[in-house]
Amino acid sequence: MPPLLLALSALALCWILLPFYGAIMWALIIAMLFVPVYRLLLPRVKQRRNVAAGLVMLLVLVAVVLPFALVTASLGREASVVYQRIESGDWNPALYLRGLFDALPTWATALLERVGVAGFDNLQRQVTAALARGSQLIATQAFGIGIDTFGFVASLGVALYLAFFLVRDGDKLARIVEMSLPVPPQFKRELVAKFMAVVRATVKGSLLIVCIQGLLGGIAFWFLDVRGALLWAVVMAFLSLLPTIGAALVWLPVAAYFLITGHPWQGLALVAYGIFVIGLADNLLRPMLVGKDAGMPDYVVMITTLGGMAVFGINGFIIGPTIAAMFIAVWHLSITAPPQAPV
Repeated sequence: MPPLLLALSALALCWILLPFYGAIMWALIIAMLFVPVYRLLLPRVKQRRNVAAGLVMLLVLVAVVLPFALVTASLGREASVVYQRIESGDWNPALYLRGLFDALPTWATALLERVGVAGFDNLQRQVTAALARGSQLIATQAFGIGIDTFGFVASLGVALYLAFFLVRDGDKLARIVEMSLPVPPQFKRELVAKFMAVVRATVKGSLLIVCIQGLLGGIAFWFLDVRGALLWAVVMAFLSLLPTIGAALVWLPVAAYFLITGHPWQGLALVAYGIFVIGLADNLLRPMLVGKDAGMPDYVVMITTLGGMAVFGINGFIIGPTIAAMFIAVWHLSITAPPQAPV
């Protein structure tokens, strides 16, 4: 009966905490990333743990939360400007679409006809309908952001509040978790170390790559005078969470547009910049920062990242690789563990 009661109470607790699973996950991540800073500050504040943990939370607010809020506000303004230009007719996507369609080779127009796009007028109607649906979605999301502001602030408060105690009491809690793991004692420390290594590698590596590729893309779009350069840079940064192909999903269509609309030098320059600068940052840094520390090859990181984001949303870029790494670690331990003697 006690195991059954324990299982039921654990399920009830998970059900209650489910609305804040994202906040709890990010609190754990903040604690794992900033515990070294806490340990560095502790002797400097005369072992006052509350003061050291409070200073760490202040650092998180200044170095993480505030820049994120500023970038989000700038992104919102940029998206609003682009949307207003489309609505006012100052930027008419149909004109660019006409240039693209007229510049297409014969084989490309034949391919469009096979998939049901016969002529520019039909294509324009489909794009107009898509823009109308997109406008409705933007309006809905803008209204939803205002409604969800309280939920976002509440989740942020929960994450920082919980992170404070995880930073302050992290060593004690880690020992409790390690003791409660249902695995042989010689494997407990290895599993905990593997979990922390994968989370740290995934978060630090992915966020660093996101910032670098977003910055590089923003510089290129600004230099080439692409409308909404900040907007597309942030979109590129978000898609950079996908290994290998993420950033190319943004800069490659822009380069194709330049090539087709009679700007070959801009298009070729962007292709070269995307391959040798933006792509090189991903191909060099990701294996070193994520794959090497996590102990997983690139293709496993990419597939588990995609699967995690499909199941868990944005949080999946951490959850997916972490689950894969834990599976690999448990499988490795199971095949390397010495066989138990028969009773």
